Amino acid sequence: QVQLVESGGGLVQPGGSLRLSCAVSTTPGTIFITTATAWYRQAPGKERELVASITSGGSTSYSDSAKGRFTISRDFAENTVSLQMSSLKPEDTAVYSCHADIYILRPATRVLDAWGRGTLVTVSS
Repeated sequence: QVQLVESGGGLVQPGGSLRLSCAVSTTPGTIFITTATAWYRQAPGKERELVASITSGGSTSYSDSAKGRFTISRDFAENTVSLQMSSLKPEDTAVYSCHADIYILRPATRVLDAWGRGTLVTVSS
């Protein structure tokens, strides 16, 4: 009924840039409202951490590590959320996943805590 699909991950050199995208896809006839969306990441052996978030009103928040280097944005017309990353460091290497709070209105009222499968970002020389 509702799926989040990430794209844009890959191998990049330290200091480089990468743009991740997350698309919200639904089955025909589904009516929904997406409120807060976010990007998380999980490095090998580490806990999942919140990298950046954005509300439907456009308010953004960033982790200390991401602040000044990453930018999260929403495109409501395309139902996507993006994460522009620059000045990448080896410690940014992780699986990046998008998350969204979704309110389904049709065909049945539901509240979803939706996650994408993730996309791998590797920062290495």
